[in-house]
Amino acid sequence: MKRQLLLAAFASQPWAMAPEHLATFSAVLRRWSAGEQVTPEVMVNIEAAQAARAARAKSVGSVGGGIAVLPLYGVMSQRASMVDDISGAGGTSTQAFTSALRSALADDTIDGVIIDIDSPGGSVFGAGELATEIFNARGQKPIYGYVNSLCASGAYWTGSQCAQLFMTPGGQAGSIGVYMQHVDESAAMEIEGYKCNFISAGKYKVEGNSMGPLDEEAQAFLQSQVDAYYASFTGAVAKGRGAPIGSVRDGMGQGRCLLATDALAAGMVDGICSFDDVVAKMTKAIKSGVTGARAVVDVIEVVASAVDLTPQAEVIAASVAVESGVAVVANLVQSNHAARTAARRRALEIASA
Repeated sequence: MKRQLLLAAFASQPWAMAPEHLATFSAVLRRWSAGEQVTPEVMVNIEAAQAARAARAKSVGSVGGGIAVLPLYGVMSQRASMVDDISGAGGTSTQAFTSALRSALADDTIDGVIIDIDSPGGSVFGAGELATEIFNARGQKPIYGYVNSLCASGAYWTGSQCAQLFMTPGGQAGSIGVYMQHVDESAAMEIEGYKCNFISAGKYKVEGNSMGPLDEEAQAFLQSQVDAYYASFTGAVAKGRGAPIGSVRDGMGQGRCLLATDALAAGMVDGICSFDDVVAKMTKAIKSGVTGARAVVDVIEVVASAVDLTPQAEVIAASVAVESGVAVVANLVQSNHAARTAARRRALEIASA
């Protein structure tokens, strides 16, 4: 019964997960709920993957220098038990990750946090809450993310909230979207000789059940739920990346995962580099402190207060930014309004470190 309940929960909830990974996950769950045994060959692959993931977490977790590395690996769920019951340990519980993040923020020996991301996303439940936690943490310590090598859907929802997000050259990021699935199992039940009748109270209590097709009203209601989660998702990305909501919805893959160079061009990440490079960037940020960054924030606040600066004002702002030691911000300030918005975001990120 437990397996059937898990299957029902899986089918009825919205997901922020790369579709191809969700399809695989769904197939595994259905075989598992039917009581089919996993072949030894599959178990060998699963155990090897879990061992590799554990070794990776151990290796990146020992960078030292006051930097904590938090792994965000595998399928994301609010509570780990659902995913672990199906496929064994190896996914990420957003609740457990939040606890680890809060512990790192409270630890005086930790000066910065790198989130090492390799995840296709997962359930929408808990994703938005974790995204908020990460965004708020930026005001306490440097919070960097590293896509190594997949940051899809719910994982990008959370990763986009890092002060800066970097990416391995061979990585993919995006899959910004939410979806649900409805499976009409009535024909399969008839083949097996089963007929199902519902005895319920409440007009919509059994709406959307799997014993028949969706009617128009049920379809519209489920679509409204997906739309609401999508609005939260894209709104969070816009806030985290300092980008207009339109560019998130229309210019960040529209539900597709993008390769590293395309993700960088779309403003989804801040750079393409190695993990060691990210560690070096954070080490430098920790050593530099906030003094210079505060001056840059003052400059960018001036930029942000006027949508259309005169060329002379932009040159002055850029000059002060250079004197503060942040040439990249200076370059952005001299560009268009979208670049100035990005400059303000970047400066605030530096200040929050």
